[in-house]
Amino acid sequence: MLVLMLVATLQLCSMARAQPLCRIHTVRTGKTFGVGQQAQGDLLYFSFMTTRLIKHPCKKNIALYLGRQLFFTTNNFESSLLPFAIPTSMQVGIPEVTSAHFAGSVLLLVVNQKVYIYDYEASSWSASTGIKHPVSHISGDNCCYSEHPFCLRLFCVFFQEISNSIFAYVHGDQISQANIYFSKSWGYRFQKYAHEGQAELVGSLGGIFYFHSLSQVGLLLIDQGRAKFWYLDHPLNYSFGLPFDYNGTLDILITPGQKGILIFWFEKSLLISKNAGQLVNPVRVREGRRTLHSIFEANITIYNVAANENELAVLTQESNLYYGSLGILTSFLIKFAHQNIWSQEAALMFTNPGMLEILTPLPDSVFPAFDFQKCPVNIQAILMDPQLQVDVCKVEILQGDFDNKMYIIDMNSELELTALMIPRPGTSPVPLATVSNPHSLGLQAIIYEDGYTYEGNTKYRLVSHPHALNQNISLRQQHLWGRTDPNFTSSIKRPTISTITVDIANKEISCVDLKPLTALISVGCDLTKKIIIQNEISACYKGFLDPVALQDNYSYVIEKEAYDPNFRGQPATKDLVVHYPYEKLGCPLLVYYNTPWKPVMELWREGKFQEIVEAEFVLLEVNGLFTYTYSLTAGTALCISQPQNWTTILENAGDKGPFAWDRENYVSCHDPNSDAPLKWPKARYQILGGPTANKVVFDQRNGIYVFFISVVDPYYSYCWLETTFSVYVYGALPRISIPLEITIIVLMLAILLSVWLAYMIPTLLRTEKGHGFKGFWVSLCKRCRKSCACFQSRR
Repeated sequence: MLVLMLVATLQLCSMARAQPLCRIHTVRTGKTFGVGQQAQGDLLYFSFMTTRLIKHPCKKNIALYLGRQLFFTTNNFESSLLPFAIPTSMQVGIPEVTSAHFAGSVLLLVVNQKVYIYDYEASSWSASTGIKHPVSHISGDNCCYSEHPFCLRLFCVFFQEISNSIFAYVHGDQISQANIYFSKSWGYRFQKYAHEGQAELVGSLGGIFYFHSLSQVGLLLIDQGRAKFWYLDHPLNYSFGLPFDYNGTLDILITPGQKGILIFWFEKSLLISKNAGQLVNPVRVREGRRTLHSIFEANITIYNVAANENELAVLTQESNLYYGSLGILTSFLIKFAHQNIWSQEAALMFTNPGMLEILTPLPDSVFPAFDFQKCPVNIQAILMDPQLQVDVCKVEILQGDFDNKMYIIDMNSELELTALMIPRPGTSPVPLATVSNPHSLGLQAIIYEDGYTYEGNTKYRLVSHPHALNQNISLRQQHLWGRTDPNFTSSIKRPTISTITVDIANKEISCVDLKPLTALISVGCDLTKKIIIQNEISACYKGFLDPVALQDNYSYVIEKEAYDPNFRGQPATKDLVVHYPYEKLGCPLLVYYNTPWKPVMELWREGKFQEIVEAEFVLLEVNGLFTYTYSLTAGTALCISQPQNWTTILENAGDKGPFAWDRENYVSCHDPNSDAPLKWPKARYQILGGPTANKVVFDQRNGIYVFFISVVDPYYSYCWLETTFSVYVYGALPRISIPLEITIIVLMLAILLSVWLAYMIPTLLRTEKGHGFKGFWVSLCKRCRKSCACFQSRR
């Protein structure tokens, strides 16, 4: 009897000490402020038996719940809501939703196999255009660095704003015949997306995604219970990701932050990839300190999954909650204490790092608006339970100024970052791990030391705190280190993005508050760069032009024989009057016409001089003047293929206009090019700078030239470095202009006169007058000889 009482007492004490997983409360607000009326339109519902909860990756209070009803919130479900409905005017038919995605400020929904857009800022609906076949799924991503110009600019086809790029497709279609659509406008307009080699692929389509951390489009192929990613862009288009087991129909969750972390899940399967699908591994379940099981071995039935940048949570039908961190080196789940939290309407969402909520909609018997039952879970507090056998975190502080920021690395540039880590007193040295995504852009992180090293290639520098370690990271493209296969970096011409993450190696799961430090790296154009043409001696300084006159609405005339408005070297039909834009160009650079000349370019960044630009560039006179040429030919420039010129560029310019020669379409004649063999070695070489000494040679003409200059070397910078400047050419004597007709007449008269004289002179010399005339000249010569002889004798 005493033993039974002791056991019962111990059980009661254990129950008293046990902390509940979460304390449930119900949100029931706003019902007297506009939610009393019925929802207007067709009520939407989710087509799958399990629930989903999609959070906007950037705007943390915006989310969409998908279940037997849909609920859209802008305040994290902190008020009662009417079920989400689509206007009946959209005529969707069956209001069944199969997929949803946030793209910037709009919500995209696949309703009854069509794509619809809900602009939640304007509270308006619209239907996508361009999709000609039924679709079931949409995919995309978001850039949350909205203040950075990279996320806003449209600087090439590949680099549309990240949230613009949307795919629409049918999950499970045979890949060889799949109808895939792509949008660059937040899903408002789609066009057919096809890729070379798709028709030869075998298997069904498991999804298509834009992996910005790889600068790749990845297409998931499923065939006979195995799956792998096919990457569509160089350099990964020559290989596949490693195959992995594909059981059921896997839902794919892309975690925020462009880290390339993918979560694949189904009832009996949970997989993770940390490099955009190149390697996919199962997530294990830890019991105690060492025992690890797969989801299937642990007899778990997954019902709902939530993830943020660094954490993963799983809710099971067995009413259990599992938690794990998305660490650099390991990923596993641990089981939290049991609590009756599961229902068919339950869903998970992270509200903050280390803060999880289990959300369940509750109908109201009086009002049409639903309440929300919330069960908030403090992860850090739960992990302190000794029954979980979780090791204490060995680090107190991990911080860096670069966290959650965006940086630019232009070509030939480097980036230096510093991370501070302070270990917990009494613990052994803790190594840091630095990971970047170098798969397509060749970005390499080099960690270097300054006085203190711990282990391996990871090195640190001591700072003032007695236990602090300062990790220095130098980022540069591998191509420029000379450490990468040329085939790997031949796409270096194309701008890309990557992430750099600094985390604690083998970090304990209890380090919830010490999230990894992550920065987004744009390997592309540094918008603070520009070029300036050196102008040490101007025409105003030497008195050829008056700066006051130039500012006073100055204009000049280009004669019709010297320019072509179509830039093809053909004389115009009339003279051209040009207004000189002094505010833009200043006083022209002074150049002597008879001296070969080349402009000197200076590179400036953030208002500071950087260097003299030695890269290859081209010139074009903006008004069509063609009274200049080049000192080198294709042969003397040592070209091995036919060089480009402005004529060929303009023929293919399309709608780019006359100034279409840039780093993207430039092809060096010093590289082998079977499409352009060297057929005309005497053709003028029109590229300046780089390996040649080519220069501009002006014709015998004085006047103002306004040049457009563009750096075309694709390996100098990702920027379109171009500008406009003016030159005043002097020293050429004016040419004497005689009409061609007069010249011909004078020449003919001279020829006739010469022929007549050749006939008449011998004839006249045989006459009496001719003999007299001849004797006069003979007598004059004799006298001259006597005079010369007398003069010499006197000397």
